[in-house]
Amino acid sequence: MTDVRELLRKGRMFRASGDPSGAARYLAEAAEHAPADRTVLTELALAHFQSAALGKAERVLTALVDLDPSDGYARLLLGRTLSRQSRHAEALPQLRLAAAITRDPEVESEVARVEARVRTGPGARRPSP
Repeated sequence: MTDVRELLRKGRMFRASGDPSGAARYLAEAAEHAPADRTVLTELALAHFQSAALGKAERVLTALVDLDPSDGYARLLLGRTLSRQSRHAEALPQLRLAAAITRDPEVESEVARVEARVRTGPGARRPSP
């Protein structure tokens, strides 16, 4: 029998030591054995995000949001993951929900930053002359 707690501990240890890719290996195994464990999934998403495996982070975070739509931290991290991929318009709803859930001024600042990128980005409407 696999000890999910031990895999989680090792994953956290690797992440804390600055090796998020190494952490992801342990945490992915833990997630295989406990696919609905929000703690394991959050740690795995963080490891993927920190190692710039943004597609993997997005998939894990989407699963987390599906498990608990009121998880403001998962929504914040999902928004940041999308934004980091220059998918600002997709990030914005997640960040707005995170701001509404957490009421954290730093999250509200993140919303404002991404809103500015959406307004000035390649797909933004330009004022008529």
